[in-house]
Amino acid sequence: MARRKKGEKIHGWLILDKPLEMTSTQAVSRCRWLLKAQKAGHAGTLDPLASGVLPIAFGEATKTVPFAQESSKTYKFTLRWGSSTTTLDAEGEITGESDVRPDRDAIEAALGQFIGEIEQVPPKFSAIKVDGERAYDLARAGEEVELASRPVRIDDLTLLDAPSPDLAVLEMKCGKGAYVRAIARDLAAALGAEGHVAALRRTKVGPFSAAQAVSLDVFEDLVHKGHALEALLPVETALDDIPATAVTEDEAFQLRQGRSIVLPPRRASELRSLRQPRDIAGKDYSKAVVAMGSDRAVAIGEARAGQFSPVRVFQWD
Repeated sequence: MARRKKGEKIHGWLILDKPLEMTSTQAVSRCRWLLKAQKAGHAGTLDPLASGVLPIAFGEATKTVPFAQESSKTYKFTLRWGSSTTTLDAEGEITGESDVRPDRDAIEAALGQFIGEIEQVPPKFSAIKVDGERAYDLARAGEEVELASRPVRIDDLTLLDAPSPDLAVLEMKCGKGAYVRAIARDLAAALGAEGHVAALRRTKVGPFSAAQAVSLDVFEDLVHKGHALEALLPVETALDDIPATAVTEDEAFQLRQGRSIVLPPRRASELRSLRQPRDIAGKDYSKAVVAMGSDRAVAIGEARAGQFSPVRVFQWD
């Protein structure tokens, strides 16, 4: 007999405004404990010194986490000129100092080289694995860490403000895997200066924005008042940019059994026209479609050759 999972069957997305000095794992664990939920995960790690949008998936929403992780992200950060650090942020030890204070014109002139598909060397203090070990664990142990450059996509990099000679406030829109701290490091180097990230806040992850986020204090208060579920967004929110097709109750039953269903010719043609390149965790999801029942998603699958074949099936019971 299979062991019964502990906890409540709760499904949906909580958009947490993660506080400073808390890891993403700690934030997920705290929210899962508050809800007494069976299953939870998050869509993209935030450093302890970063705040902002941390999408937390509960229950069946965890099946949509890869789609949220692959979405574009937006960060607002403050770069402090004058010193570089081991961690590239305010937590590390100073590794270099300079009197150079780039002005607004110089900063704006340098930003263009960091927009588009670029090669980026990740920070040594990062979660990237080196021979099975996290880079930050090796770096903290005093070992020399050499990370290879890798391609990342920076959609936009804008100077928002320069409130003092020591500070520059920027916004970066990017794809998966881009590091703000690496951008700060490389921008400072391009300007002949030393600098590090003094403050970092994520304001958007795919369809999830800061406007939807709730603080941990507010969420705890909602839990205590019995209104926690009101803070959750539907599971399907993470799939808002994927074509959807309506299915009947009989078709939904077939999909839940893992069987393919036939698509009407007109609908199959419409779905083909909506295809776009989409790589999810190294797999081609350009043919991805969401099958929608009367009130919720039934499955994520592929539409091809006039059929819809389920890949991930939602089990709501």
